[in-house]
Amino acid sequence: MSSGARHLVIHGHFYQPPREDPWLDLVPREASAAPDHDWNERITRQCYLPLAEGRLLDAAGNIRGTLNAFAWCSFDIGPTLFRWFDSHAPAVGRAIVAGDRESVGRLGAGNALAMPYHHIILPLLSRRDKVTEVRWGIRDFRARFGREPDGMWLPETAVDDETLSVLAQEKIRFTVLAPNQVANAPPAGRPGRWTGPDGRKLAIFAYDGAASHQVAFGPALDDAAAWEATLLAAPGALDEGPTITALATDGETFGHHHRFGDLALVALLDRLRHRQGVQPTNFAAVLREVAPDHDVHIVSPSSWSCIHGIDRWQRDCGCRFDPATSQAWRVPLREALVALSGGLSGAVDRLWPATDGDRWDAQAAAGPLLDGDISLSVAARTLLDVEENTLAMFTSCAWFFDDIGRLEPQIVLRHAARALDLLPALERDRLQSQLVTTLASAQSNDPAKGDGAAIWYRDVMPATIGPARLVAGLAALRELAPDALDHLRMPAHTWRMHDDDIVLRHARTGAESAWQAECLVYG
Repeated sequence: MSSGARHLVIHGHFYQPPREDPWLDLVPREASAAPDHDWNERITRQCYLPLAEGRLLDAAGNIRGTLNAFAWCSFDIGPTLFRWFDSHAPAVGRAIVAGDRESVGRLGAGNALAMPYHHIILPLLSRRDKVTEVRWGIRDFRARFGREPDGMWLPETAVDDETLSVLAQEKIRFTVLAPNQVANAPPAGRPGRWTGPDGRKLAIFAYDGAASHQVAFGPALDDAAAWEATLLAAPGALDEGPTITALATDGETFGHHHRFGDLALVALLDRLRHRQGVQPTNFAAVLREVAPDHDVHIVSPSSWSCIHGIDRWQRDCGCRFDPATSQAWRVPLREALVALSGGLSGAVDRLWPATDGDRWDAQAAAGPLLDGDISLSVAARTLLDVEENTLAMFTSCAWFFDDIGRLEPQIVLRHAARALDLLPALERDRLQSQLVTTLASAQSNDPAKGDGAAIWYRDVMPATIGPARLVAGLAALRELAPDALDHLRMPAHTWRMHDDDIVLRHARTGAESAWQAECLVYG
C-alpha cells in the first residue's frame, strides 16, 4: 500500500432471520411480503440476485454487461440467510462464494467476513453463549468459503469488551464498528488496536459515519457519478500515510430499501475499478498492509442502531420508527425469554445422558444443524436441538421494530415453542406456564392483537401441529396419488408406512414419532 494512497471499502451487511417453521423447516407464507411468498423471496428478487448479477447500463439504459458486486465490495452474509439460499436461491449462494474467491485472487485477501450464527446482541449473552455463536459462525463460514475468516461482523455492531475478547480468543483478526463506538480512533480510517485484559489483540476499523449515512438515509444512491465524486472529494490524510474510506450499511439498502440502489452500487464499483488513484479493496487486504499500532478503546456496550447503547433490545429506550407507539413490551418479552432460556438450560443439564460425554463439547462438535462428525444418542441430539432453538429465540429483530404483534417477535416465539416441544411434558408445561404469564404483560400497540399471551396462543401455537399436518398430507397422498410419495421430499423428516401407521423420523435428531391416519374420501 503506497504512501498517501486512497483506498475505499464499501461493506454490506446481508442478513435475514430464520424464517423456517422449526417443526418442518419450511418457510410459511408471509402475507406482508405479498405478492412474494415471503420476505426472503422478495428481497432476493430486489437485492441479492441483482447484486450477484449486477447490470451495467449505458446512457440509454441498455444492459452493456454484468458485474458481480460481491467480488468488488466487502460483505458478510448471515448464516441463517445463507441456509435459505441453499434451498431456494442456490445460484445466489454460488455467486457470493465466487465473488469472495475472485477478491482473494485480486487482493490476496477475501471480501467476505464471518458473522455469529444467529443475529443476536452478543453483549446480552453469557460468555459461553458468545463463544458458541462465534464458533458456529466460523464453522459455517469455513464450510461455505473454504477458508478461515479474517474478520467478523457483529450483529448491529453490538459490542462490549468481553465480545472482543471472545473474537480474539477464536483467532478473529478484526471487526468493524461505528465511529461513535471507538474512542481515540486512528486518523484517516486506519485500523486501531484493541488489547484485552488477557493480552490478546484485535484490530478495529471505524467506518465513515457521514458517508455511510448518505448511502442508507441520504441521496448517495440517486446518482452513481455524483456519489463517486463525493467520495473522492473527501479530504485525505494530513500525513503521508494512506487514507482508508470505509462505508458500512445494511446490504438490503441496495435494491430493497432503495429501489434501483443495486444499479447505483454496481455502477459505482465499475467506475472505481477503472479509475486511477483509488482502489476498491477490503478490510483484510488493508490490514495486510497497515499495521494497527494505534491503541483504541471501545464504548461498551454500544451498537450502531441505538444511541442508548444496547437498550433497544431490552427496554423502551425511545428508539422507534413511529413516535406514537410504546415499546414497553420489549421488557417483558426479554424477561420472558431470558427466564425460559435459564429453564431450558437447566432441563438440558438434568436430562443430558452421561454416556454422551460433556454437553458443551458435544454442542461445539455437532454444530447448530447437528451435522458435525459426531456420534450421539437420539436423546442427546434432541437436547442439542433445544439449545439451538434457545439461541434462535434471541434473534435481534424481534425487539428492533415498534410492536410485539409484528412478524419478527412471532419468529422468535416459534423457536421458544419448538424448544419447549422437544422437552418431556412435565418440563414443557411448567416452563410454558411461566413464559405465558410474563408475556401477558407485553401489550401490543394494536388492541386487536392483544398481549404477548394472546399472540402466543393465536399466532405461535398453531405451528406446533406441523408434524400432524405432514402426516395428514402423507395419508391423503397414499390414498389419492400414491406415486407422488416416491418423489416427495421434506427438509426436516423422512417417513415409513405400514397399513394405517406412519412413522416420522426427524432428520437432524433421529427422533421418531408414530401416527395412525385414515383417509376418508367423500363423493
